[in-house]
Amino acid sequence: MKKNYNFGYTKVNRKQKTKLVQNVFSSVAINYDIMNDMMSLGMHRLWKKRFVEIIDVKQNDVILDVGSGSGDIAKEIIKSKLSNNFYLLDLNKEMLEEGKKRLRNEKNLNYIIGNAEKLNFEKNFFDKYIISFCLRNVTEYLLSIKEAHRVLKPGGKYCCLEFSTPKSSLISSSYNIYKSKILPLLGEVIAKDKNAYKYLSESIDLFPSQNELSKYLIESGFEQVESINLFNGIVAIHIGYKI
Repeated sequence: MKKNYNFGYTKVNRKQKTKLVQNVFSSVAINYDIMNDMMSLGMHRLWKKRFVEIIDVKQNDVILDVGSGSGDIAKEIIKSKLSNNFYLLDLNKEMLEEGKKRLRNEKNLNYIIGNAEKLNFEKNFFDKYIISFCLRNVTEYLLSIKEAHRVLKPGGKYCCLEFSTPKSSLISSSYNIYKSKILPLLGEVIAKDKNAYKYLSESIDLFPSQNELSKYLIESGFEQVESINLFNGIVAIHIGYKI
């Protein structure tokens, strides 16, 4: 029996999900940063700033930014001038092009169109593997976690910033209304794509909780796994080490 995958609440096959998700990001790429500001009231900038602090880049770290998108995480890390070994990987060509525009004045960046489920790198290659608001869009996200463990060096650090599960029932109920009603409306008005942001809302609903994702990281070989909640768990940062 063929396995079904969730594209939002719709059941599709593996190839269909990957294609549909890429269509979403091709559609919204040019408005992606504006939409992030509108959707989060600018809070995504604070979340990403905290994420970069937790990544804790060291001198000459070799870094892989998976789902690098418009390059905002990379730009923040580049400011530190600690790493000149930076690989930006995205499956979506349009999103990667947006990143190139943002980082056009930066040198020594490696841009790669690739799938997180099967990375074209040798094992034990990277010091840091970072993924920001991308994991829930990966069709086989458990495979991507195993791949992350494979390509990290012993002592390497996995860092994931992703939407998660609010801890307060009051915040959770308000957030659910926002996701289901406001997000698609913003998508329709600003990005001219209501369905893309309807998918965004549904993909958040279906993504594992903090405890579930921590369990998957441990099962994939990561140690010293922890999750850090931001905004009551609306977003969470997961950390794991390859020992």
